[in-house]
Amino acid sequence: MVQFIRIATCIAPIFAGVVAFQAGCASTQSTAHYDSVVTQHQQGSMTPDTALADLKAGNERFVAGQTLGYDLLAQAQATASGQYPKAIILGCLDSRVPPELVFDQGIGDIFVGRVAGNFENQDLLGSMEFGTKLAGSKLIVVLGLESCGAVKGAIDQARLGNLTATLENIKVDTTGIAGERSSKNKALLDSVIEANVRQTVLDIQSRSPVMADLVSQGQLEVVGAIYDLDTGRVRWLDE
Repeated sequence: MVQFIRIATCIAPIFAGVVAFQAGCASTQSTAHYDSVVTQHQQGSMTPDTALADLKAGNERFVAGQTLGYDLLAQAQATASGQYPKAIILGCLDSRVPPELVFDQGIGDIFVGRVAGNFENQDLLGSMEFGTKLAGSKLIVVLGLESCGAVKGAIDQARLGNLTATLENIKVDTTGIAGERSSKNKALLDSVIEANVRQTVLDIQSRSPVMADLVSQGQLEVVGAIYDLDTGRVRWLDE
């Protein structure tokens, strides 16, 4: 018993020293947060390609678990008097695909429009015209997702209140796809998800002369992408 007390007495100062050392190390670690926001000058100097590269880099950080630590309150305060987002994300309502997180963006970095099935309608087109022509965004990303519930509903012709009309906006083409004509057919589901994104990319430009003009001038690009629920990675179409 005496020997145990002596050992414990000897170890205690060593343990205390280790704890103190660890505390000291923790206190010297960086606690800096990214509080900068996109300025009018920075937005003006961006091209559609640089905006796209920024989103791609953000998704790579998200997948790698190395996202930037944003000081959101500081960004909220910095953008209170104005905003200069680099891009617009048209995404699905799905709660598992928050664009700001998926692309590792802070407050004031991107406009986000969301609707079940990530399709365009007049309201969203008008919103995107504001975001591009008036607010200066350089890029529009139509972001679909694998196993999209809205696309499943469109394929299966689901009927429920106002949702019925919503799902009619999703383009379903089963031409050339073998197997069961239902959302249980993965090949069919994947095909419709991608086709819906591609069609929306085309429709945004064909239905909006304002944005079509920006595209023709090289001031805007409209691209499509699919989000992988398992990995968090964004797959860019036509790349």
